[in-house]
Amino acid sequence: MNRVLLVFILCLFNSCDDGDLVIETIDFNDTSISFCESTTTVNSTLFFKIKTTEALVLQLQSGLLKNEVSADTIVSAVPGQSQLIYRTFSDNVSSNYFCDAVPPVIPTVTDEFDAENGEVLITTVQSANDSTVFEHKIELSGISFVNALGQRITDLRINDFGTITTTE
Repeated sequence: MNRVLLVFILCLFNSCDDGDLVIETIDFNDTSISFCESTTTVNSTLFFKIKTTEALVLQLQSGLLKNEVSADTIVSAVPGQSQLIYRTFSDNVSSNYFCDAVPPVIPTVTDEFDAENGEVLITTVQSANDSTVFEHKIELSGISFVNALGQRITDLRINDFGTITTTE
C-alpha cells in the first residue's frame, strides 16, 4: 500500500506542465487596421492591429494589392510569402513602435509568436461611390502561431484582418 501511495505521489509531481503560457485567445476582429503611411497605396505592405499591450503584425508579399477588381480571391501563403506575427509587450504599444525608423526602447517585446502556417486572402472590389477607389478585404485562414519555445496558441479568432482602400 505504501508503494502505491509513493508511486501516486511521484506521478503527481512529474505531471506535465504547460509552461507559463498565459495567452489563451488571440482576438483582433474588433480592432481597426493601422498602417504607417498617411494613405495606403498598392505598394503598402506593412499593416498592424494594436490592442493595448498586444499587436498583430502583417507583412504582405509585395505586389498583392492592385488597383483592379480581383476576379478570384488572391492567396498568399504564410509564412512562405507573407508574414504574420503576434507580439505581447511590457507596456502599452503605439503605432510609433512600428512606424519610427528606430523603434522606441520601451515597450519591450515580452513574447513573440510567428504564424507557421495559414493563408492571407485578399478580395478587391471597386468602390460603389468612387470608381478610382479600390477596397481590399484582407482575411486570414488556417493560421497557427508558435513561439521560439514551441508553445502554440490554439484558440484563434482572427478571421477578418480588415479592409483597406487604395486610389488610382
